[in-house]
Amino acid sequence: MNFKRLAKQATIVTLSTAILAGGDGLLAQAAPKDSKDHNEDYGISHITRSDVSDMINQHGDSDFTVPEFDASTIENIPSATKTDENGNEIMMDVWDTWPLQNADGTVAEYNGYHILFGLAGDPEDPNDTFIYMFYKDADDKSIDDWKNAGRVFDDEDKHLADDEYLKDQSEEWSGSATFTSDGEVRLFYTNRTEFNVDKELYGKQTLTTAQVNVSEPEAGTLNVDGVEDHKSIFEGGDGSVYQNVEQAFGNGDIDWNENHTLRDPHYIEEDGSKYLVFEANTGTEFGYSGEESLYNRAYYSKSNKYFQDEKDKLLESPQKDYAELANGAIGIIEINDDYTLKEVKDPLIASNTVTDEIERPNIFKKDGKWYLFTSARGSKMTIDGIDDEDIYMLGYVANSLDGEFKPMNKTGIVLHQDLDPYDVTWNYAHYAIPQENSDEVVITSYMTNRGYFEDEKSTFSPSFKLDLKGKKSSVVEDSILEQGQITVDE
Repeated sequence: MNFKRLAKQATIVTLSTAILAGGDGLLAQAAPKDSKDHNEDYGISHITRSDVSDMINQHGDSDFTVPEFDASTIENIPSATKTDENGNEIMMDVWDTWPLQNADGTVAEYNGYHILFGLAGDPEDPNDTFIYMFYKDADDKSIDDWKNAGRVFDDEDKHLADDEYLKDQSEEWSGSATFTSDGEVRLFYTNRTEFNVDKELYGKQTLTTAQVNVSEPEAGTLNVDGVEDHKSIFEGGDGSVYQNVEQAFGNGDIDWNENHTLRDPHYIEEDGSKYLVFEANTGTEFGYSGEESLYNRAYYSKSNKYFQDEKDKLLESPQKDYAELANGAIGIIEINDDYTLKEVKDPLIASNTVTDEIERPNIFKKDGKWYLFTSARGSKMTIDGIDDEDIYMLGYVANSLDGEFKPMNKTGIVLHQDLDPYDVTWNYAHYAIPQENSDEVVITSYMTNRGYFEDEKSTFSPSFKLDLKGKKSSVVEDSILEQGQITVDE
């Protein structure tokens, strides 16, 4: 039950009663400038337009700038190869990756190995998007040390699962993995269907899980020995808390500016309970989208002057249509011990009118506080002064899992990059990995846009370190690590 929402509703009832009873002074004092104006936060945290606009003033600050990398040192992942149907070896792109983690977010050690899951595929085929398992000796650091165990799922696994949503799977998108207390590897990922209007398939995204069976047939080698307990957890959104794909695309009139998301499940535990935090869009109970959202002061700022000025500007802006659709959110569900859905919970944070897409949520508890990070692209934002070359990792911190999540570094900026996408060192999907007994976290990402170059493939970026202190963070100076490095020795 959302007690914050109940308390807010009780306040509204009390206010309404006072007005009906003749509170003329109160009514006059509360009258908005525009009859459509309102101020409703729905009892959740928000990424506001003023915060994101203020980030622009922090561009170029070394505390928040992704380090520059030497393009001449960047390698493709040597083991990221596969054989096509004609027996030809293909050097694959590898982009979003995530390590096998312990329940507290630190990197797990599996029989002396570190395991990394990642999206990989043929650079010539954008639909070739599947999860592969990489591994290395836990003490090794070099990109050359990562070995490739191959695809996690066989093509027939989606049918063998006997799951109504898996049967239409077209691609596998990113997620997370946990090393369970039983010593098992449990993978969480996104099942995505194709986008085919004739088949009434609209790229539906479903949070999915499987146990990945891993063996060591000989020293130095890990195998994927199939999967079991392969099943859907949360399908497509419920519509009221989280937008579903039918709301976005199922009315027969496709708006190609719409961007439906329900993906990137990140597993966490708290007080014996299990949760998945994921990327989503707000549903009808939490602001949803549409022109009405442009009149909600909660999405702008605590300042009424900023609200009125920014709203008037936005209503006349080319960004207006995009801002109406923008209802990105970081969602959360509680799951049972058997990894089935237990409860759909209120969003942790939302970005209504700011952006439709806040990706790859990454959350962990440190020093009694919950740190929530998410990747965002300037190309998806509706804020003047932010453009297509701006890339961010945003960060928020709360004293409890249900919030309130407050922006780090005053605005939410944690990392920023402004690079031409055709620069080989362009990087994205930054992922913060906590380290044992340390205030520093390791930041991983992928580098080089997929299919942009003949010889340079999407690959592990050099990692680097980020220092966390309460609501503040800073990039650690001269802390560039190896490509794909996920731990540091203290």
